[in-house]
Parts: sequence; C-alpha cells; structure tokens
Amino acid sequence: MKNFITKTAFLLFLVVATATYSQEKLAIKKDSIKAKDSLNTALLTEYNSKIAQIEKQRIQDSVKRAGLESKLNSLKTTDNLKKEALLKQIEELNNQDRIRIEKKKAQIDALRSTAKAYPVKGFFDDTLFLIYSKLGSFSASDRADAISNRVQQLADHFTFTKDSLKIVPSETVLDITYGEKIIMSISENDAIWNGSSKEALAQKYQSIIANSVSHYKNETSTSTLIKEVGTALLILSILAIVLFYINRFFNWTALNIEGKKGNRLKGFTIKNYTLFDEERQVSFVLFLNKLLKWIVNLVLIYVTLPVLFGIFPWTKNFANTLFGYVLTPLKNIGLSIWNYLPNLITIIVIYFVFHYVLKGIEFLKEEIAKGNLQLTNFYPEWANPTYQIIRVLLYAFMFVLIFKYLPGSDSPIFQGVSVFLGFLFTFGSSGALSNVIAGIVLTYMRLFKIGDRVKIGDITGNVIEKSLLVTRIKTIKNEIISIPNSTVMNSHTTNYTSETLTQGLIIHTTITIGYDVPWKTVHQALLNAADRTNLLLKEPKPFVLQTSLDDFYVSYQINAHTKDANKQAIIYSDLHQNIQDCCNELGIEILSPHYRAARDGNRTTIPESYLPQDYQTPSFNVNMDKK
Repeated sequence: MKNFITKTAFLLFLVVATATYSQEKLAIKKDSIKAKDSLNTALLTEYNSKIAQIEKQRIQDSVKRAGLESKLNSLKTTDNLKKEALLKQIEELNNQDRIRIEKKKAQIDALRSTAKAYPVKGFFDDTLFLIYSKLGSFSASDRADAISNRVQQLADHFTFTKDSLKIVPSETVLDITYGEKIIMSISENDAIWNGSSKEALAQKYQSIIANSVSHYKNETSTSTLIKEVGTALLILSILAIVLFYINRFFNWTALNIEGKKGNRLKGFTIKNYTLFDEERQVSFVLFLNKLLKWIVNLVLIYVTLPVLFGIFPWTKNFANTLFGYVLTPLKNIGLSIWNYLPNLITIIVIYFVFHYVLKGIEFLKEEIAKGNLQLTNFYPEWANPTYQIIRVLLYAFMFVLIFKYLPGSDSPIFQGVSVFLGFLFTFGSSGALSNVIAGIVLTYMRLFKIGDRVKIGDITGNVIEKSLLVTRIKTIKNEIISIPNSTVMNSHTTNYTSETLTQGLIIHTTITIGYDVPWKTVHQALLNAADRTNLLLKEPKPFVLQTSLDDFYVSYQINAHTKDANKQAIIYSDLHQNIQDCCNELGIEILSPHYRAARDGNRTTIPESYLPQDYQTPSFNVNMDKK
C-alpha cells in the first residue's frame, strides 16, 4: 500500500509539474509577444500622423463651433438672417465632422489586418476585452496593462457593488470611474475600432468590469473555498481508491498469467520456427499487462487532473491546457482528414481507373501469351515483358497525376526531399539502369529463352533465369553463373538450341591422320562411329569434311545432326569413344606423323593402292670419303 501511494504521488507530481512548466512557458511567451508591436513601423507612423492631423482639425472645428454657438445665443430673436448664416456654418462644421469620422474609420479599417490587440486581463487570467488604440501618451499595450491593474485593485474594496461603477463624460472621452478613481477612458478611436458608439461601448465595458469583480468576490468567498477544497479531497480519494483496485486487478492478472505457463502459454511457433518459447511468451504477456496497467493509471490521472484543476478558479487554465494537449491534436487531425477527403476521393478514383485499365491490359497479355490472340510480328514471349513495361509507365503516369493531391506535396521540404531522392536514384543506379535497358533489349532481340544451351563469351551452359538485371546460366558442372545484361549485350552469344527442333544442331569433331592412310578408309571409320553414337540422327546422314591438307597429315571432320543440344557433353564423349573403336577395327592408327627431310630408305606415305606393283622401299645411300 505504501509503495502504491508513493507511485500515485509521483505520478501526480509529474503531471502537475508538467502543467506548471507549460503555464510558465506560456506566460513567458505571452510576455515576449507583448513586448513586440505587430504593426509595421512605417504603417504605424503614417497612421499616427494622419490621426494627429484629423484630431487637430477636430479641435479647430470644435473651437470654431463653440464660437459660432456663442454668437448664435447672443443674437436677438429678430436677427433671423444672421441666425440662418450661423446655423449654416454650424451645419457645415457638422458635415466636416462626419467626413472626419469616416476618414478615421477608413484609416482604422486599413490597419485591422495588421493591428495587434492587447487584452485586458481579469482575475483568473481571463480576457475581459481588447485594446487597439493609444490614448494620449499611453500606447495600446500600456493602456491594457494599466486597466488590468486598476480592475484587479477593485476587488480590495469590500463595499464594491455593480452600481458603484459610473460613466462620466470628460472632454472628448467617456470615463468609467469608481468613486474618484478613473478605471479607464473610452475615446472615439476605441468606439470606431469596436464598431460602436462611445456611449454603447462604455456601457458594455462597465458591465464587463462589474461582472468580473462580482464573480471574483463570489469565487473567493470562504464558503465557496471550503466547498471547493472538500470537492477536491473527495475527487482525490475516489482516484486513490480506483487506482488501488486497478493495481490489485493487474497484479491478479499477472499471477494468472504466470499460472498459465505450460498450459495455455506453450510458446508460439510458425511452421518449424519457434518465435516465442514458454519463458519468452510469459515474459511478453507480463510486459503487456504491466504496460496496460501504467497506461490505465496515467489516463485516469490525466482525466482527473483537469476536473480537479477546474474546481478552483485560479487553476482552471491548467484544466484547459491539459485537455488542449489531447483535444487540440485530435481536433487538428480530424479537421485535416475532413479537409483532405476531396483529394483522397480523387486519388481513389484515379487509382481505380488505372487499376481496371491494367486489368484489361493483363487480360490481353494472357491471351497473347497463350496463343489465343496473335499479332503480326509479335511473339508470345514478348507479352509478359511488354506488359511489365506498360505497367511501370502507367504507374509512373498515375503517380504524376496523384502527386499534387498528396498531403504536403506543395511543401518546399517535401519537394526538396523528392528532388534529392531522384538525384540519388539517377546517379546511384546508373549501372543498374544500363542493365535494365540491356535486359529489355535482349528480350526483344530474342537471343535465347529459358532452357536454351548457350555460350556467352567463354561461359557455356543452360539459361535458367532471365531478369531485367542479370542472366543466370547453369553449366554442365552445376555452377550457377550470373552475367549482367550489359555484359551479355557487349559479348558474342552462341545459341545451340534455337535451331535444334527444326534443322538440328550439327555435332562435329576433327581428327588428323597421316597421308599413308587412304581417305576413304578414314571416312568410313568416322561414319561408322557417328552411326553407333546414340542421340545422333540417322537423317540427315552424317558426313565427313577434309578441312585441311597439312604438312604431315590430313584433318578429317565428322559432322552429324542431333535434336538434343543440351546433351552435347555426353554426345561428344560417346562419339570420341566410337571413333577410337572404329579406327582400331580398320587398322587406322590415330596420330599425326611428322617427317624429316632425309627420305632415303623410308617407304613413301602414298597409300599402297596408288603405288605401282613393282614398288620397292628404297635403300639407304651411304657415301664414305677415305683419305
């Protein structure tokens, strides 16, 4: 219980300290604002100059009117002509006075958008009314401060009543007085600023001041204070009891959570991965329980404090401030969402239009890919990449249309970030963009497709993946090699599969045999080897080419067709084995003989069928020089 009371007191202190700090900060801000004049210096100087000229003219007209009225009163009743002349002059002065007031109104109306109003404060830091204009040597700010002090001093008079405030005319102003003390003076400028007459404005301010003083006396009476303190203690007691039982409830739930370990809390598993074991799951649920407890406590205290502060007149602003911390952001969010609804609806409409346009294009893509829809010079394998390109372009166009409807899109910061990200994307992905462009070009060049046996540069294997960035090849050694599309574009590519199904791939290999072996025999051996090799076609028939007659031997190339381009390694291996067997069977020794220049005693390399019947191997000639 002691620990609970300590925590509760700490929370109350924290929230009260925060509210107090906020009020002090607000008061400092108000003082700093009060020290500034929001009117532009040039406009204020011009305004004061024109008002001074108008006031000077008013005084001259008043003096002149007084003189004319004096003369009019001194005339005899028989001087009708003079009376009419004097009355006419007085009427002209009245017209000039009306024109003067209109000019003053025009000057004041021109300053309404830039003028700073200074509040006259009541007893509880509430605003009674606003002061706009100066009076004599007092600025608007000085007048507001002086009136606020005089109003607050009225509460010190025990005999004060609402009827004790009087309105007393004084030269060009109306004074609101209490006894012999002037509380404030209302000028013609004040009336114009408030769009009223001096008499009506004086009565209004008199009523406001009187009601404020009476309200303060009622709020600060002994009986009222006793009731307010009792109400505050009752609220605190209820809060303490509620917090106590809430904490007991959450402590009970914590014990129940620990008791469920191994029963309902058995851990959390996704497929074969254990995200939470029993210990972690119990700890996590206990953490959520504790977090929820603190949230409930803070919410209760936060809701109670404004109610508590609202009891006392001196702390009512604290209540408004605390509620404002929550209500003002919620109000701003709600208004922002409400004001953004037209743009949101526009974005939704644009999205659905593009969505269904893409649905239609996707349907055409599927039909072309399946072969149901055929276009001249447009291959089915082009359908998907073309659709992807069109989709990217449509999404980009959709984003351009939507961009101006996004919240904050006209903000310089938002635009600056967009430009910065575009700059990073452009210069940071130049290599990737070149690969993407190369990938698109490769798609429409139709160099190869998935499953083809190709040779790109020095790399030979089957194509297993084609993307916008890379082409992946699997070699016969099960090596996966990724080749950037820009490299593919810059290299020569050999496709072994593209013509396999129609004409077949020609498998070819070369052996070299000496001139002493008849070429017909070598041809027969090679053709026999091709005929014995699996996966080589009988039709078209294999054939042999003598590709060169070198110095010491002849190059024979066996050529045969196959439909299995992806099994070249096995075909070549079997073909080479069969060539060895067939050559051995026909007595052909596979070698590339080399000869020296000395021919005496060596048999000629011409085949026997071409030699005369009496041909004999020459003998060696040896010359000996005896000395």
